[in-house]
Amino acid sequence: MKKILMILTSHYEMENTDSKTGLWIGEFTDPYYEFIDKGYDVSLVSPKGGVPPIDPLSKITENITASNRRFQDDEVAQQKFNNTLRLEEVNAADFDAVFIPGGHGPLWDLATNETSGRLILDFLASNKPVAAVCHGPAALIEAAELKPGLLSGKRLTGFTNAEEALAFRGDNVPYKLETRLKELGADFHSALVPYTSHIEKDGLLITGQNPLSAGPTAKALIKSLEPSF
Repeated sequence: MKKILMILTSHYEMENTDSKTGLWIGEFTDPYYEFIDKGYDVSLVSPKGGVPPIDPLSKITENITASNRRFQDDEVAQQKFNNTLRLEEVNAADFDAVFIPGGHGPLWDLATNETSGRLILDFLASNKPVAAVCHGPAALIEAAELKPGLLSGKRLTGFTNAEEALAFRGDNVPYKLETRLKELGADFHSALVPYTSHIEKDGLLITGQNPLSAGPTAKALIKSLEPSF
């Protein structure tokens, strides 16, 4: 049985606003059920452990997905979600791949968490794929700071500057993810139309642009793990 580690954010505060952020729930549930339905074992971790904060905007009706509804009736999944392990409690050697959902939270905690960064480097060093979607690729920032040049020339995507502007949260984040990834040398690509699905795969790195890319990013990760015939 393949084992997937999902790293979730623990951060919920934004800058210059009383609005809260956290995990974009569909970016967790869509991939989670892609993995579960494939028969994979999924473990959840976060910097602080326990219940990850959920971005309130991801729970409004227009953003609810079928996987969100499935999650609401899934006691096993909710038990895992409400009791995430701390990052320090897991080892890359015990898993086949790692997946990092977004929501704005990772811009603060996963982007600066050394344990998360070293975990990602451990996966890559063991020839295991690392996938991230939307703001999840912010976790690659710490990995790149621990290993300079890690992202140089790598084809990546993530939540774009244009999408940040359309989300009206550009003044509430510490930096623009697209800009920061480019500063680290990434060959950043995105869909021509904002908020449409787009993924990039470069070696062991698999990244998705936005919420609609969460499921496709998980499918790309599954494809990389399945033997080809």
